[in-house]
Amino acid sequence: MALADNTGCAKASEDFPFPEIIELNVGGQVYITRHPTLVSVPGSLLWEMFTQKNIRSLARDSKGRFFVDRDGFLFRYILDYMRDQQLVLPNHFPERSRLQREAEYFMLPELVKMLAPKLSKQNSLGDDPCQSDPEELSPNVDATRNLTSASATLPSAVAGGPGGAVTASAGAAGTDVRRAGFITIGYRGSYTLGRDSQTDAKFRRVARIMVCGKTSLAKEVFGDTLNESRDPDRPPERYTSRYYLKFTFLEQAFDKLADAGFHMVACNSTGTCAFAHDQTDDRIWTSYTEYVFYRE
Repeated sequence: MALADNTGCAKASEDFPFPEIIELNVGGQVYITRHPTLVSVPGSLLWEMFTQKNIRSLARDSKGRFFVDRDGFLFRYILDYMRDQQLVLPNHFPERSRLQREAEYFMLPELVKMLAPKLSKQNSLGDDPCQSDPEELSPNVDATRNLTSASATLPSAVAGGPGGAVTASAGAAGTDVRRAGFITIGYRGSYTLGRDSQTDAKFRRVARIMVCGKTSLAKEVFGDTLNESRDPDRPPERYTSRYYLKFTFLEQAFDKLADAGFHMVACNSTGTCAFAHDQTDDRIWTSYTEYVFYRE
């Protein structure tokens, strides 16, 4: 049985070796699309792949689907662009630089330009929170950029006049630029509910509030209340999911995040139920809840 029969609903011919409907396996993610979509951008990698005559030279998976060894999740945006040559990304999209690399690999120069970081009037990276992955920015470059911006806006700091000390202090404060990013806090909780559902449930206290996010952001927001014992050597520009707070009040964590300029953008919770005793109808509910905060 020919593998070409597994790649679409329409059969191929010698003059036109590809079927009308094509199945792709991109990094383990399966996509089904039309052949004209894949060849809509002349000169692109997909155009070169699906306009050649020798169809046997293309890699296939075990089910006969054409295989591309790239990021399967980001490929959805590549395919969307191939359909109408427009770029539409979700709000606060965190993988813009990764998508730019995918666009370069698939030889889509116009998409690469759309994803390129925009420059502000100060010839520095703009405030677009989706422009690149924060982990890929050098902390030394960020510090130099902040100092340069502060010096440009506060030239009197170097004059040494009567107000020099005050101006220098303002300049030092101006270098403390708040960076955009996400922080996720989560906790596990449980409570026991007896036979009579009208009675008050017996709640257990929150044992620990977990903190996930970039190390520098977590330390900025929570300071000395952040317990780093499980991940003490994490660099500032790296991410961690092992920090937790020294207090157990969610409202206190919310207050600290709000004071730092963060606002909640999402939350989710899962729960399970089990009977506490075989002889009673008492049930123990356990849950895990996460809150996602973002600062522009």
